[in-house]
Amino acid sequence: MTTPQDIFETEVPAAIRANPRVVKDLNAIIHFNLTGQNGGVWTLDATVTPAVVKAGAIGKPNLTMTVNAGDFVKIRQKKLNPQILTIQGKLKMTPLDIGLAIKLAKVLG
Repeated sequence: MTTPQDIFETEVPAAIRANPRVVKDLNAIIHFNLTGQNGGVWTLDATVTPAVVKAGAIGKPNLTMTVNAGDFVKIRQKKLNPQILTIQGKLKMTPLDIGLAIKLAKVLG
């Protein structure tokens, strides 16, 4: 079973390496606040080259995404649509920055 930790330690760094130009365009610090079982906080810092992913809330975020850890895994597996979760209030972005969220989606695939 894939966990958020697996995603942040393996999949996100691979996506960063595969899409350096898209990551550079992101140019933001994103905090992922995952709730529930296997939850935690991770930071994607795309203001540095190469971008880095670390456990914990590091730096001042341009965007904080809060979602259940299980839903986050399903988003990565393309089993859940993040737009639907946002409408349902299950995925929250602070501040609500759709442009930045779209750039993030391009990075994460």
